[in-house]
Amino acid sequence: MKRPLKPEERHIWGVVSATVHPLPGRGTPTPSQEAARTETAARIAPPRPATRPGKIREQLDGIEPNRRHRIAREREDIGARLDLHGMDQVRARAVLEGFLATAFHEGWRAVLVITGKGVQGDGVLKRRAPEWLAAPHLAHIVAGISDAARHHGGEGALYVALKRKPRG
Repeated sequence: MKRPLKPEERHIWGVVSATVHPLPGRGTPTPSQEAARTETAARIAPPRPATRPGKIREQLDGIEPNRRHRIAREREDIGARLDLHGMDQVRARAVLEGFLATAFHEGWRAVLVITGKGVQGDGVLKRRAPEWLAAPHLAHIVAGISDAARHHGGEGALYVALKRKPRG
């Protein structure tokens, strides 16, 4: 059973929660919704995802620094490049997933995905691509992502490290 919060703990929590902003497309929950969610979460233990026991795949880990350096210096081949410029989100996601499946099937270990930066540096493809790459159905393909080196597109491109294809 949980103990009630002390007044100073409530104050600290209020200060912290005031700095948090909802994700795009999500509204701020009302206090009654938040209380109901907290109460429900305390009573129900959520099931673990099938992709990685003990860890929810909300975002991908970055590529190991040494491997990223090898990719940036082209000591590890960039197997293929995909340019998503000019595509809408639906088309870009479908093309990206097909591209990754093909690259994995071909045995490539690293690819470059060019998203562009958008007009003001906050392009929708740049924002959404990491979410798409972290999707559970791609967990067996994608090992990690990192921003590309400047000569490969910098902030407007991503290195995507792929897992080894199983033998057999």
